[in-house]
Amino acid sequence: MSQENQDAALAPVAKTVRRDGRASAMVVSGVVAAVLAVAAMAIPVPYVVESPGPAINTIGNVGGQPVISVTGHNSFPAQSGTLDLTTVHMIGGLPDSEINIFQALQGWLTPSDSIYPAELIYPPGTSQEAVNSENSAAMTGSQENATAAAFKALGIDYQTVLAIASVPSDGASAGILKPDDVLLTIDGKPVTGLPAIQKVLADGRGAPVAVTVRRAGADKSVQITPRAGTDGKYLLGIALQNKFTFPFKVDITLSNIGGPSAGMMFALGIMDTLTRGELTGGKHFAGTGTIDPGGDVGAIGGIAQKMVGARNNGADYFLAPAANCGDVVGHVPNGLHVVKVATLKEAYAAVTAIGTGKDSATLPTCK
Repeated sequence: MSQENQDAALAPVAKTVRRDGRASAMVVSGVVAAVLAVAAMAIPVPYVVESPGPAINTIGNVGGQPVISVTGHNSFPAQSGTLDLTTVHMIGGLPDSEINIFQALQGWLTPSDSIYPAELIYPPGTSQEAVNSENSAAMTGSQENATAAAFKALGIDYQTVLAIASVPSDGASAGILKPDDVLLTIDGKPVTGLPAIQKVLADGRGAPVAVTVRRAGADKSVQITPRAGTDGKYLLGIALQNKFTFPFKVDITLSNIGGPSAGMMFALGIMDTLTRGELTGGKHFAGTGTIDPGGDVGAIGGIAQKMVGARNNGADYFLAPAANCGDVVGHVPNGLHVVKVATLKEAYAAVTAIGTGKDSATLPTCK
């Protein structure tokens, strides 16, 4: 072999690599998909997801402090048993709590969650601050109503008046009545409650009425011309609230929880704290429901999630408002017995019965 041929044989052979267009397309598609996925995660969707929230024992302690404490009267803190209030965790629908499509899909696919269009939960333009303020006010009101209802059930006297909570700027009383005015009479008749006001307005058929209020300690009489609402009823254009004067102090200490739905469980907790013995008999109860000063239990939202949260926290028995029975049926977790109640008296009787060993199957339930 010649030197020339040897050199040629030892020289590296140049290879031609043919690029596959399909591989390049796949790479580009993968990058585009990743970008779109990231973009989808960043774009909010107008939905609200409700999921089970924590359950808190109203006759227990939180952060080393009792949830319910009493000053100025004998009290008997529970040594055993549980009366859990239940909650719902909500995300989405607000500027500070938006969710993306993946979170919405997760809500749809999670059996214990519920998902709703945001407009069904929050009016357009609602802010997180407004929701927090409303929930905080509702929680304060539920605690006062719970104290009043518990005192009434126990035969403890207290004083109450009907006061103005707010006066809408476009209502009949704008510029005439003020927040915190205490209503005394309407057309000379004592204001004993909302029905008394509604009767006078209905009888007057829109005629001006004389209203006497107590403002800053002094009585003041004014004249107001009611306006017909969308349902045809005549209105003064005010929002009302009960103001109570209790003979001793009941404090309820909770943070980061709002709304009125814990009212019934607060009332039961107060009754247990003010009476000797263990109301629960050492058993684990949970429940939900609004309460009014007269002891009537009202409907709430998210009861399916609240029952799951109660069972997850170990509850065996759940007190549900009778008005919520349609939402209870078909959503009761295994091992949880639901008792239907319409009043605080019924709820107290149910806890007492089960706590003393009565078969819970004999108590009313949702069917």
